[in-house]
Amino acid sequence: MIVDAHHHFWDPAAASYPWLTDELQVLRRRFGPEDLAPELSATGVEATIVVQTRAALDETREFLALAGTSSFVRGVIGWVDLTDPGVADVLAELRAGPGGGRLVGVRHQAQDEPDAAWLARSDVRRGIRAVGTAGLAYDLLVRARELPAALELARSLPDVRFVLDHLAKPPIATGAVEPWSTLVGRFERLENVACKVSGMVTEAAWRTWRIEDLRPYVDRALDVFGAGRLLFGSDWPVCLLAAGYAQVLDVARQVLDGLGAGEQEGVFGKNALAIYRL
Repeated sequence: MIVDAHHHFWDPAAASYPWLTDELQVLRRRFGPEDLAPELSATGVEATIVVQTRAALDETREFLALAGTSSFVRGVIGWVDLTDPGVADVLAELRAGPGGGRLVGVRHQAQDEPDAAWLARSDVRRGIRAVGTAGLAYDLLVRARELPAALELARSLPDVRFVLDHLAKPPIATGAVEPWSTLVGRFERLENVACKVSGMVTEAAWRTWRIEDLRPYVDRALDVFGAGRLLFGSDWPVCLLAAGYAQVLDVARQVLDGLGAGEQEGVFGKNALAIYRL
């Protein structure tokens, strides 16, 4: 089974997405299950995890209801207000609602917070502890700026499963590796942290990227996390800024072509099943 552990749906006609700026004009339309289904069929991807795109509980409820009736959306990484003292009750309410059994994780767009140490705040940590207590994973949407706080968080909550989205967004377009490489390396011994091989083509130069541009960053992630803590995600439809769905899957296979068959089965399916408890 191939699992796409990271994609999105949205509809700008129905809700506001502040991050959909003018330079992302090609993405400023509805993307729903009917758009993704043909891509999955063409590539043999059998299961997916849809990930939050805005800080809104109504989106989480919509995704859960959709997952409850979908043939391929097996999990939802939703949003909740982590600073809410009643976050445990909110999670319980979501899981009791339509499709609630498909809630597998929570994410907040920490990269957009003015405070680089937002993840290290005591109220945020309390909320993420509640996420872990509920049996859910927490996705870390961060860049190098936020990695120190993410590291402190993961060390302080060893019983919570964390997943770094998009290789923690290395500066692929510039070819630089530091400070990203050093900061990511500090997660090596944290067995509760995994990492998604996703979002690479949009961190690279959209129109001129090459496989060779991506490989050093994936190799570094392999050094740090090993094949057992990596998982594939398409980041569709964001990936369309630089590559189509099938191309993104093919690129991931190429940069991981040195792995054995069993390791590739892990990265492209089994690891996501285990980490998100699908």
